Amino acid sequence: MTDTAPPAARVGPPPPFDPELEAALTALGLASTPRLTLELVPALREASAGSMPAPSDEELSRGGEYEVTERTVPGPPGAPEVTLLICRPAAAAAPTPALYQIHGGGMMFGTRRDGLAGTLDLAARVGAAVVSVEYRLAPEHPHPAPVEDCYAGLRRLAEHAAELNVDPARIVVAGDSAGGGLAAAVALLARDRGGPALAGQLLRAPMLDDRNDTPSAYQLTGLGVWDRAANETGWTALLGDARGGPDVSPYAAPARATDLSGLPPAYIDVGSADMFRDEAVAYASAIWRDGGQAELHVWPGACHGFEMLAPQAAVTRAAFDARHSWLRRLLGA
Repeated sequence: MTDTAPPAARVGPPPPFDPELEAALTALGLASTPRLTLELVPALREASAGSMPAPSDEELSRGGEYEVTERTVPGPPGAPEVTLLICRPAAAAAPTPALYQIHGGGMMFGTRRDGLAGTLDLAARVGAAVVSVEYRLAPEHPHPAPVEDCYAGLRRLAEHAAELNVDPARIVVAGDSAGGGLAAAVALLARDRGGPALAGQLLRAPMLDDRNDTPSAYQLTGLGVWDRAANETGWTALLGDARGGPDVSPYAAPARATDLSGLPPAYIDVGSADMFRDEAVAYASAIWRDGGQAELHVWPGACHGFEMLAPQAAVTRAAFDARHSWLRRLLGA
């Protein structure tokens, strides 16, 4: 007999958090997911800007290791210009690889300066530049504004790689959470529009599926920094009434793609205690199904955003080392 019970009725208890991460969540008051609605977005943006100031150019330069500049480049046709934050290795002579960074924030929060610490750590290990794109945020700017901004910035990076001392054959698109979903979507756009060619895609706990109905989405309800209710708010901001319906574009929600062939090699990682676990695993499986390359890591007990919550935890260090190993092998660095 076919099981027609809803996913919520078919899942067991959530996997336990890693002890170090559980302690960090408790200390920060994040053991349960904060309430998030569209009405709260403006106030939460203001509060975040006040409590977590963006890193300065001096901080991003890391004592002169990087030259930090910004460029305003043409955006999508008929849309505003896009700002790129560029961190180039100061001592590099030959053209370097580049990580094209897309920040997270549930499609509703964040700037080009957010979440750069871990990406710069990785870049430094492989001698790469980091280029971080500022994209328009939902709900004020729904799909396709965010992904088209990100794609426009990538095209500009590839077209002007020589000016930036970047090797155009070694550009990796990277992002975490919403940024991971946008990175996957940009890789699809680049394939379908004939470029730019990408060396790889680094997807950290990517936000891929607007249907929000995986077992892990139900299993982790109310736990950690991002859960099913928060995810519904983020997808509604991006897609409005189309969320979860039959006509959602794979360039908005890459899990909707029916053909994942011809994509650059992917690195996908996620925690076992992250609501994005099952959609990340399914995306890696779909890449393999269609003949592509994907390296998948599911970190035991890791929650959403674990590397920012507890950067010195053992599981965080293991995740960083695995990402570095993949990049080094991919780029020949």
